[in-house]
Amino acid sequence: MPPAASASSGPADTDQAATPNIPQCTPSNTPKHDASDKRWRPVEAAMRRNGYRPGGLIEALHAVQRSYGYIDDASMRALGATMQLPLSKIYGVVTFYHFFHLKPKGRHTCVVCLGTACYIKGADRLLQAISREQQMQPGETSADGRLSLLTARCVGSCGQAPAVVIDDLVQGQAEGSAINRQLARLNGREEERPAATATKGPPAAGEART
Repeated sequence: MPPAASASSGPADTDQAATPNIPQCTPSNTPKHDASDKRWRPVEAAMRRNGYRPGGLIEALHAVQRSYGYIDDASMRALGATMQLPLSKIYGVVTFYHFFHLKPKGRHTCVVCLGTACYIKGADRLLQAISREQQMQPGETSADGRLSLLTARCVGSCGQAPAVVIDDLVQGQAEGSAINRQLARLNGREEERPAATATKGPPAAGEART
């Protein structure tokens, strides 16, 4: 996991109008996590370590994702109510950083950077090539659960643009054909080449013919 950072040092605050489907937390609509759910305990501990202050948001989000595998709406609501943060702020942080996920991710992940440097170098065309070959849209996970195709605003590798992150490893100066071949290997869909058939001659002395 990347090191925790202050929530205020990342994305700018997101207006509620910019995320119309993300309502504000209120006492009446805040979900209650079952105290017996052991998965929530590390999240509670992360918030407690930071005095339930907003500056501990990213550490708490990491704890949610480690426990549940992704960050769902109920978890964001619970964090917002406990840390006195608007849900639009939490949603903005989650969607800014590429290492947070709003849906369960596949066994493998392919994150295409769409930051300025990568976009100039053709990241949009790269994403289209990957999406077309993998037959899935950005943000989706394959039906077999093997691959998630994601995008990020920046992965911090501008000098290697366009950059793609496959299973947390940065692929610089990425090309669609090479990325698709790598994904095919990961997904076990690489075409098998027929093995060369050797022409057998007469068995050597002492060798049994099979």
